[in-house]
Amino acid sequence: MDIETMRRSAETPADATAADIDGVADDLAAAFTDDAMFDWFLRDDAKKPAARQRFFRYIVRNMAYGVGKIERPATGGAAAIWMPFEWLGPQPLSAEIRALPTLLAATGLARFGRLAAMREDMDKHHPMERRHAYLWFLGVAPQAQGHGVGSRLLKVGTDRCDAAGLPAYLETQTERNVALYRRHGFEVISEHRCRADAPLMWSMWREPQPVEA
Repeated sequence: MDIETMRRSAETPADATAADIDGVADDLAAAFTDDAMFDWFLRDDAKKPAARQRFFRYIVRNMAYGVGKIERPATGGAAAIWMPFEWLGPQPLSAEIRALPTLLAATGLARFGRLAAMREDMDKHHPMERRHAYLWFLGVAPQAQGHGVGSRLLKVGTDRCDAAGLPAYLETQTERNVALYRRHGFEVISEHRCRADAPLMWSMWREPQPVEA
């Protein structure tokens, strides 16, 4: 993996095509391998890596593609998924039913309640009073983390929000990422746990910044 080429490519990422979907999902699955929240709600057995991969492939293919904006470096290895404000809120019952087998396979029966609690908590803390862009996922493959790839992808998205005069919102369950997002104009608006045994989550909001002439 050529990190420098990836860094440059992340400054002008491409919109993911249908042919890129599995690659995007696999990059995100790798990026979230050690994520505290995913570790908390995903099944706790030898099937966890495969379950995490299938989970992301379902999300990218059936929920994000064609609705949100999926950006990645031409080299692959990282991705950002931005979802429109209009997509947020309760999903149709038919969509929930279609997703159920994948979600149950990802969590196992014993941990399905954890996923449901997390989703309810995220909805509860997501501000819906103003139209905004939602950064659903931003991830970089482990071997490319710490080299500014994610920061460059993030800047592309926030620059687009600034040009449109649009606020942005995200959640993170990784404390070190709070500082990263603050450097890009996000501020913490709430800290919360969906259950007493769940990881802490930070909700962050960003007002649009003036665009330099």
